[in-house]
Amino acid sequence: MSMARVVITAVVLEGRNKSEVARDYGVSRRWVQKLVARYEREGEAAFEPHSRRPRSNPRRVSAELEEAVVTWRKTLTETGLDAGAETIAFHLGEAGIAPPSVATIWRILTRRGFVTPQPHKRPRSSWHRFQAVLPNELWQADITHWVLANGRDVEILNIIDDHSRLLAGSTARVVFKAGDVVTDLHAAMNRYGHPERLLTDNGAVFTGAYRGHGWVALEREAVALGIKLGHSKPYHPTTCGKVERFHQTLKKWLARQPRPRTLAHLQTQLDTFAAYYNTVRPHRGIDRRTPAAAFTARPHAGPSRQGVLIDEHYRVRKDRVDRDGKLTIRHNSRLHHIGIGHRHAGRRVLMLVHELHIRVLAEDTGELIRALTLDPTRDYQPQADTAA
Repeated sequence: MSMARVVITAVVLEGRNKSEVARDYGVSRRWVQKLVARYEREGEAAFEPHSRRPRSNPRRVSAELEEAVVTWRKTLTETGLDAGAETIAFHLGEAGIAPPSVATIWRILTRRGFVTPQPHKRPRSSWHRFQAVLPNELWQADITHWVLANGRDVEILNIIDDHSRLLAGSTARVVFKAGDVVTDLHAAMNRYGHPERLLTDNGAVFTGAYRGHGWVALEREAVALGIKLGHSKPYHPTTCGKVERFHQTLKKWLARQPRPRTLAHLQTQLDTFAAYYNTVRPHRGIDRRTPAAAFTARPHAGPSRQGVLIDEHYRVRKDRVDRDGKLTIRHNSRLHHIGIGHRHAGRRVLMLVHELHIRVLAEDTGELIRALTLDPTRDYQPQADTAA
């Protein structure tokens, strides 16, 4: 039996004095009076626990502001754009409406049924994420697919700045060839400058390392411009995670647009989204700034190595100088050793080979380490026999 029932029974049914009941049960006389008055008003309902929630809250969000939050949620969702609480707060502010806190917006969305509670996830504080320190320090590039209204599959090349998340290029083609990638890379560089490094996956238009066809156009162009070109490990798409994640954002928006009839129509849609993504949409990964603002906030990096023009007649291979200061090359099924020098032991190099003419360049700086004409009659090519 609850204390409220005991007190009310003692006063109402047994006719005892309120002060006496309060003293006997160790409660205040004011509470006894309150219970008795409630019983006279409500009857048996007085025995049930009552909520202590205040009748009004001066800090409660107004109905008008709540409807504005819901309206922006629907508008952004219907157009395929990010509709999180931070983005809604940004758009409310742009519209001249003082937004509530992000937590309040999430509570409104949850209460109105727009958010489905998710199982507890790994906290963001436990993530170890890489981010370039400066704009143009690292670009990520990758190709994804989209389907036109006639059912034709086409390809989209996206280029993202790792530091600012700026979309440096987004181009649609029926099928990308190696030369197309170079063309679109130059278009992005003409607008935003040259990157220090470029990261891609192992697609055939990005590298010929796994196909035995020598270098593709992008690899030659990167060396010529002094850009360090890197590739993710096979079957590890998370290495290029920022551009992979951007594909999802872009496709979510494209799915809400009319299906493009032509490649030119799709390119117009890509250009429209690029303008919104770079200059309007606040990005969670860069402290809710726009990519354009983050890109201009710091000095830009640039190529740190010397550019080297590589004639198409040259066969190009990457190698590392062994601990004895030598490189190895095969000519007419015969193995030859080239003296480079102990001071270069362990250094990564590029070997440019055309018939018997060989040039050895430092991969990190583009410096010419040695140039020689191979003597096929000798297994070892000593440094003293160097010929430019």
